[in-house]
Amino acid sequence: MQASAAAPPRLSGRTRDVVELGGAVVGAAVLAFIGLAIIGAVGWPAFNTSNVTRALTTLGQTGLVAVAVIAVLWSRHRPARTLPSLLSSLVSAGLVTVTLGMPLGATKLYLFGLSVDQQFRTEYLTRLTSSPHLADMTYPDLPPYYPATWFWLGGRYANALGLPGWEAYKPWAIISIAAAAALGAALWNRMVGVTAGTAASIAVALVTVQYAGPEPYSATLIAIGVPMLVVCAYALRGRSRLADGPTPLNRTSWPAVVAGGVFLGVSATVYTLYTAVFAGTAVLMALVYLVQAWWLPRNAAVPDDAVAADRRPPMLAVAVRLVVMGVVAGALALVVWGPYLAKRLTTDAAVSGSAEHYLPEAGALLALPMFQLSLIGLVCLIGFGWILVRLRQRTVAMSLACALVVVVALTLLSLALTATGTTLLSFRLEAVSTAVLAAAGAFGVIALARVAVARFGDIRLLIGVAAAATALAVAQHVPAALSAEITTAYTDTDGRGVRADQHAPGAESYYPQIHRLIAEQTGRPATDHVVLTADFGFLSLYPYWGFQGLTSHYANPLAEFDERAATIARWAEATTPAQMKQNLQDSPWRAPDVFLFRYSPDGYTLRLAEDVYPNDPNVKRYTVTFNPAAFDDPAFTVTEVGPFVLVVKKG
Repeated sequence: MQASAAAPPRLSGRTRDVVELGGAVVGAAVLAFIGLAIIGAVGWPAFNTSNVTRALTTLGQTGLVAVAVIAVLWSRHRPARTLPSLLSSLVSAGLVTVTLGMPLGATKLYLFGLSVDQQFRTEYLTRLTSSPHLADMTYPDLPPYYPATWFWLGGRYANALGLPGWEAYKPWAIISIAAAAALGAALWNRMVGVTAGTAASIAVALVTVQYAGPEPYSATLIAIGVPMLVVCAYALRGRSRLADGPTPLNRTSWPAVVAGGVFLGVSATVYTLYTAVFAGTAVLMALVYLVQAWWLPRNAAVPDDAVAADRRPPMLAVAVRLVVMGVVAGALALVVWGPYLAKRLTTDAAVSGSAEHYLPEAGALLALPMFQLSLIGLVCLIGFGWILVRLRQRTVAMSLACALVVVVALTLLSLALTATGTTLLSFRLEAVSTAVLAAAGAFGVIALARVAVARFGDIRLLIGVAAAATALAVAQHVPAALSAEITTAYTDTDGRGVRADQHAPGAESYYPQIHRLIAEQTGRPATDHVVLTADFGFLSLYPYWGFQGLTSHYANPLAEFDERAATIARWAEATTPAQMKQNLQDSPWRAPDVFLFRYSPDGYTLRLAEDVYPNDPNVKRYTVTFNPAAFDDPAFTVTEVGPFVLVVKKG
């Protein structure tokens, strides 16, 4: 008899974890990088003037859904799991890349271009591209208030490729989301198998791109955070099934505990609001386990002392695991937050901030995505039902249920805080709740499919076709949902003074000339100057320090935004060079040595912003006009550039 071929060696234990998780991240980054390079090598028509990129996006999405089917079939008919898992992870990365990269293929800008929030985000990346030293995006000599990790890593990416920060923003955003989606897929595959893992990861990836794509650092957290909730649930419980309750300390999975702490710590250095969700979910799950540990040993036939002795070890173990997770998270968080906290504790400046002063209509509602009349709404409704049915039997369902409870609690707290003059920006939590429900929806669809097979026989082919068609339908709708954000990336003027839709550029096309003039007149790099301007797009493109921020909502609480605004208004009253020079000399902060105004018949103007919360919009623009005579002195070099007036202080 002919001997059968030897089975290929399989990876096991920690080696397989490293290969699956590490390989997913590296493979996704390489895939996204190459994909964007290929897309960028072709001169595509603009998204807002042609449907070509939309057609090619759909084509790419269709191919990737087909690859997902192959990965699932491979895992079901072959003993090896590592390679199908890696292929599944690359599908999620590929969907992110083609869904964002192809519609943006003809522009160098990311979603929303250099407008609104993307302006200050690009400024932050430009700052951390100029130097790896943690620093505020605008104000000199201040530690950063906004979490810096995503921007710091983006700066290193920009340095490695020799790109300016603004130009690195789009590829870094897409590559980082793709890598996060792949890591999330690998986590799902590791926990629930490639079939369910592929379905859940695709659902989370597509929902994340649609709902959180414009805010790329938050998108990375959602893609990884949803499966990490399950990891945290297991870490807090120990090695046991959900129905058996938490275990004593000697049955702790310490790698899972550390992984949970590392995730929460890194999350705190990326996005604080979502960290509140993830950390709150961990605390809630610990409370659930404490109740379970107290409830399960109850027995009227057993003495109370014996019952108490049975309760104590698992309850103590849950508390210890939570504390260890918190210590690890706190230590990592302090790497980024430490400088700001130290400065805040020692400063004499008036600390203020209005980051939470924003209440759009979505922030006044409780997000219920499962009742939206859409395909995503249907998937979320199925997920909601699955969570309710399975939350007592499945760790996945329990952890996702706790996350939804925390989201609802934070939203209700935010609604209540509106009466006190602030919010928690709860409208941004819709992306988290939708991703959680979408993941649950994937498990719910699989459960329904099993019921259908039991009822109607082997109809797995029909179910597979329907599932693939559903994924494709959701995927091809994403560019339409992001149409306004994509269009802005084409209509905004980029750092080279070009509009990607080939229309005439805006006044921002003069920025490169202004930058050259400053260098010529001073002989110093941008990082040596403080600029007073209301054209904050200039600070997004070049790493000049700013005397004043875009709005108080994005300003560092240590920067004394309102006091600076009052100082600017007082400077505008100067009518002679002597008065202006004295004003600058008396400045309580590092004074500007470059002024970038807009020209008007009345003088040199700055259009500044004032917080008018609770109104929506929450910002009121007002104009401050400087007298040109105040700069009529050899100490100032005045140059008119298009609609701008550049004033450079000598010395």
